[in-house]
Amino acid sequence: MITVLWVSLAALGIWFSIVLARDFWAHRTSLEDSSWLKTSVIGFVVNFFDVLGIGAFAPQTALLKFTKQTKDKHIPGTMNVANTLPVLFQALIFITIIEVEPITLVTMFISAGLGAVLGAGIVAKMSEKKIRLVMGFALLVTAFFIMATSLDWIQGGGEAIGLTGTKLVIALIANFGLGALMTAGIGLYAPCMALVFALGMSPQVAFPIMMGSCAFLMPPASVRFIRERAYNRKAAVAMAIPGIVAVGLAAFVVKSLSLDVLRWVVIVVILYTSGVMLYGGFTHRENVDSD
Repeated sequence: MITVLWVSLAALGIWFSIVLARDFWAHRTSLEDSSWLKTSVIGFVVNFFDVLGIGAFAPQTALLKFTKQTKDKHIPGTMNVANTLPVLFQALIFITIIEVEPITLVTMFISAGLGAVLGAGIVAKMSEKKIRLVMGFALLVTAFFIMATSLDWIQGGGEAIGLTGTKLVIALIANFGLGALMTAGIGLYAPCMALVFALGMSPQVAFPIMMGSCAFLMPPASVRFIRERAYNRKAAVAMAIPGIVAVGLAAFVVKSLSLDVLRWVVIVVILYTSGVMLYGGFTHRENVDSD
């Protein structure tokens, strides 16, 4: 089963890379005015901490917003495209080192992927005003889940490495929804971790499930963003390359790093950014194309 998953992830990675490379090359003379340096640093930082469970989307949204590296309406697509290859690398690592019951693992991957395909098509056609509002509320949800796990508000967890019956059905439905919401800018990691705990599974199992779910949903979702031209080409490529390097360093060098303080810093940043997005969404006029 591990071999099948490896081959599947590799095939998705190759397919996505070809689509992205063709689109980037076709528009190489008309790239966006984003900074190679700033976006590269953002890609490295968020993917480094993404491996450790912090999640990339919320801090990446904040950094892209504050450094003004892309239009608000292109943030969801840019993040999905930029983080696809780093997340595939994460999944390959954690699927290998942590055991999960195969049926649970594979079906949760499929449900998240199907949700993302549906969600990406909807999000790519949304207006900038709607994108800001969706992302603002999505960030609030993300902050809640991170805070809830940090304060032990969400109880659960156990020793199980797989699910059956009603619990498996619940997990599949929930992961489908998380896959769709991820294309709107809400990270899957924190809510997926909470879901795993609540269903009585081992906390360790959350890592291959959440990383693998993202790895299977992000290539198809990102390809839709690319084909809809709903992303920033320059920023996405600039963040992806150092992001892959960051994943390798984080996974093999600092797996035991304590992140309690950093988690609270991220919560504050998420809440502030959510407020900025919601304010912009409620006050933004549809006919104004602002950065």
